[in-house]
Amino acid sequence: MFPAIGLVVLLLMVFGGFAITGGALGPVMHALPHEMLIIGGAAVGALIIGNSGKQLKALGGGFVKAFKGPSYKKQDFLDVMFLVSRLMKMLRTDGPVALEPHVEDPNSSSVFAEYPRLLKDKTLIHLICDTLRLVVVSSGNLDVHAVEEVVDNSLKTHHHEAMGPADNLQTLADALPALGIVAAVLGVVKTMGSIDQPPAILGGMIGSALVGTFLGVLLAYGIVGPLATRLKAVIDADAAIYHTVKQIIIASLHGHPQPLVIEAARSGIAHVNQPSFAEVFDGMRGR
Repeated sequence: MFPAIGLVVLLLMVFGGFAITGGALGPVMHALPHEMLIIGGAAVGALIIGNSGKQLKALGGGFVKAFKGPSYKKQDFLDVMFLVSRLMKMLRTDGPVALEPHVEDPNSSSVFAEYPRLLKDKTLIHLICDTLRLVVVSSGNLDVHAVEEVVDNSLKTHHHEAMGPADNLQTLADALPALGIVAAVLGVVKTMGSIDQPPAILGGMIGSALVGTFLGVLLAYGIVGPLATRLKAVIDADAAIYHTVKQIIIASLHGHPQPLVIEAARSGIAHVNQPSFAEVFDGMRGR
């Protein structure tokens, strides 16, 4: 919601301020579609040149994510703590054999079935199951530090891929001022071809050319750049749930007492989504 509100405020302040100070919006609006065609077309072409189809699809999803905001709320963090804690308890009390069917086929697991929202995140489920599968196949005889290193590498790879759309948006924002200059130069070239026209006409043509520079800078620093920053923040916020999984598994494998496992998981969650110790502790006991 806030990105949409910000976009409306931006456009109202820029164009409204220009009109209030005596600027004529007519010439700007007249030139805007043509300049947008040049700048927007060049930007899309550059994105196609520099990215694969999969990356372009991810970029489209990135726009949606920037406006929707983080996927996970406080209850989701509670749920993932309950889910992973139950699996780790099963590993401790019943052994790897009891845990194996749950991590091999989470879609058929009665434990995973209690958390349908989490099941929709394939990355999250793969992180949980692939990590615990290591423990199962080794019958629990694993170096915990080695497991942590594997999880860290998995999280690093996922985060790098998830950041791709945000990086593309930032690269586009950096390029837009130059693309605006390209549109302006073409407008000047067009003006020079009509040098025999009266000053009033030439002035309008030069003004239209300058709209290209204005549009490139506005898009870069007023829209695309802030969207890239917003998307990075959303991706970082959603990544916290994966780190929560890691903390519970690693702390449990170290044999830490449950209060320390809870604190290890809670410590990496932003305050807006961070459940209290009592909420987690009582939830694990079914209260």
